[in-house]
Amino acid sequence: MKYDIKNLRNIGISAHIDSGKTTLTERILFYCDKIHAIHEVRGKDGVGATMDSMELEKERGITISSAATNVDWAGKTINIIDTPGHVDFTVEVENALRVLDGAVLVLCSVAGVQSQTITVDRQLKRYNVPRIAFVNKCDRSGANPLKVAEQIHEKLGHTPVVLELPIGLGEQFEGIIDIVKMKAVYFDGPNGEKLRYEEIPEQYKDEADEKREEMLDILGMFNDELAEAFLEGNETEEMIISTIRSATIAQEITPVLLGSAYKNKGVQILLDAVIDYLPAPTDVENTAFDLDNDEKEIVLSSDSKAPTVALAFKLDNQTYGQLTYVRIYQGMIRKGDDLYNTRSKKRFKVGRLVRMLSDEMQELEVAYSGDIVALFGVDCALGDTFVQEGFNISLKPTFVPNPIISLAIKPLNKKSSDNMSKALNRFTKEDPTFKTFVDEETNETIISGMGELHLDVYLERMKREYKCEVEVGQPQVAYRETISKEINFNYTHKKQSGGRGQYAKIAGIYRPIESTEGKFVNEIKGGAIPGQFIPACEKGFYRAMLKGSLIEAPIVGVEMVVNDGNYHPVDSSAQAFETASLMSFRNNYFKAAPVILEPIMKLSIDSPSEFRGNVLGSVSQRRGLVISTDIEDAFTKIIAEVPLSEVFGYATVLRSLTQGKAEFTLEFLKYSKVPKSIAEDIEKKIKENKDKK
Repeated sequence: MKYDIKNLRNIGISAHIDSGKTTLTERILFYCDKIHAIHEVRGKDGVGATMDSMELEKERGITISSAATNVDWAGKTINIIDTPGHVDFTVEVENALRVLDGAVLVLCSVAGVQSQTITVDRQLKRYNVPRIAFVNKCDRSGANPLKVAEQIHEKLGHTPVVLELPIGLGEQFEGIIDIVKMKAVYFDGPNGEKLRYEEIPEQYKDEADEKREEMLDILGMFNDELAEAFLEGNETEEMIISTIRSATIAQEITPVLLGSAYKNKGVQILLDAVIDYLPAPTDVENTAFDLDNDEKEIVLSSDSKAPTVALAFKLDNQTYGQLTYVRIYQGMIRKGDDLYNTRSKKRFKVGRLVRMLSDEMQELEVAYSGDIVALFGVDCALGDTFVQEGFNISLKPTFVPNPIISLAIKPLNKKSSDNMSKALNRFTKEDPTFKTFVDEETNETIISGMGELHLDVYLERMKREYKCEVEVGQPQVAYRETISKEINFNYTHKKQSGGRGQYAKIAGIYRPIESTEGKFVNEIKGGAIPGQFIPACEKGFYRAMLKGSLIEAPIVGVEMVVNDGNYHPVDSSAQAFETASLMSFRNNYFKAAPVILEPIMKLSIDSPSEFRGNVLGSVSQRRGLVISTDIEDAFTKIIAEVPLSEVFGYATVLRSLTQGKAEFTLEFLKYSKVPKSIAEDIEKKIKENKDKK
């Protein structure tokens, strides 16, 4: 079959955890003849969903690592990436979204827009990814897809356009009404594979007419021709589809479809919508930075004959070497081609080129612009740009949040020690939010990540994949320090011990600012400090910010303004001014009333209303501040702000309080001042630990 980029769709399936993304992907694979039997997440048959290829994913029933596959539907090719829903694996989602042209946002028709739906939607907005919404689980009691469509407008700020209505809900959910075609659709056969189109049942006709009018009213705002045709009553299906497509690609609207992936209803029509409404690679503008021209932004062409540009968006270590997933933005990649990595400045040869179905491979000779494929045996890091040699450009880096929780780990024997190094080396390469370092004072290996589950999964993978037994210390919170009042400083650094001395004098202001970093401001006038020494003052300040004197945590939110000083024509040097800046900060730090800051998490709990009092009590006990309580029928949604140090082990507590019926998600929100009594405890603990050593 001749390759046509217009017939390609690169889509991701994104959602809050447990909305049914992986179940939906399993049905898509089945209807597109990629698999011949449907397996479930946490499958009773012991197989597990196709896209959850990691043993740990099958056991826990969650997606940990994004998986890529490729299907054909209605003569078009769809590359699908099933991403994790849990916020601890946010970088997997970020990297997947980075290479997508469109997305399916899956929502639960009972829970609606949840906390992580908002997070993944924010990520989609960051990368300008057009999306369609699929309201899943219409077979569950309490399902209300139209209410979910309202929430898409209220909570996500989209303009939802409802394209389908349910025929019955909950246990009575039988099929859907397609408002574009104005037909009722039923899904017959053991797996819902046979579509049966009928006239709309009498009792639903009025609602269908009303919803169609609403749909055409909204669409008329984006197409005058359609608005005119609607007024005259002669709008066509083609006009409606083309208007929905252009408005979706422009991110003016979000088409809303519904169904139940688990009950095999609505999936084929969702696939039609992916083809009809989501963009081909040619409909999306991708940009890169020209490294030979002051990183000037340039627009990439989707032409396969142009110089090759590709991005490594996922790394996977297989038994026989590293598998690198790439999205080709421009040009083509052939087996045997020489490519150039613009970060490492190294050339490499494309040995094996494959297309993936979860963990199975299909060998390729050539891949074209717009496609998502994988390369074998390439030594690279996540986010590297590969180009044709002589074409020096780089794609925009992915947004990477900072880790917020740390653990100390110690190997139990020599073999585990060797294997631990290999494992940590691989995990840090695969995941930029997973960091590791050796504490110089304690000689302990510290691992840091986005949450308890994040680190728990990596520890489990160490044990399984690397046979590495480790002892795990208490979770460490990533505290910060800052100053709470503005002070003036005037510091002279003088050293004279034979030969050339050192002299530097600096004066100015230290003041607290709202920031997660430090800020250096140069206000020197009249050459009080020569210009060549200013960068050294800045360097000294940022060195001082690395470790505070309260609990030896990094310092944030301080602005240093240098407005006066003095120098000696012989004894002054960059080194002297750097030392002056460093020592000035350390000597004045306690005068500026330093305080400890702790990470505050956004805690979102979905609980049956009968346990609301217990849950609210448990939040208050953890120094939590309840922001909102939404009661919807039998369920209550609680949003609170809670210090990270107070939520370790909260999963077990919540389970016992609610008979295992509640679930929660955590997301980093901000840094905030620690109460005085707790700050004293933290300082005391740090001192005790130092005395022990």
